[in-house]
Parts: sequence; C-alpha cells; structure tokens
Amino acid sequence: MKELLRSNNPTDIAFAKALLDGEDIDCFEMDVNMSVLEGSIGIFPRRLMVLDADLEEARIVLSDNGFKGIS
Repeated sequence: MKELLRSNNPTDIAFAKALLDGEDIDCFEMDVNMSVLEGSIGIFPRRLMVLDADLEEARIVLSDNGFKGIS
C-alpha cells in the first residue's frame, strides 16, 4: 500500500474516502487511534492508503476534486 493523502482534518479524509469509494478504489485510513496518545487535539495527521495499482487513478480522482498536497 502507498500513502495517498496525509491530513489533520478528518473532514478531508472522509471526503477523500467517499470520492475513492465512488470510483471503486479501496482505501485504508491509518493512524485513526492516535487520538488516544495525543488527547484528541489533532496534532498527528491521519494517512489514507491505497493499493499500489490504484495509486495513480486515486491521485487523479482527488486532484480533480480540488485536493492539494497529494503524495
């Protein structure tokens, strides 16, 4: 799996997941449980991972929908 997106904003992650799901691209959100360590203040970014084979298509989907700083 490759990192597609890294963000501290849970809304960005949720929107990106919905876009990818709409294109039948499987993704996995990592670092969701880091809030236990940080005290739920959002300093650790969450990562959105996709399969290597889906990376380029996923980048296109997110960039077409206004995401900046895609890995």
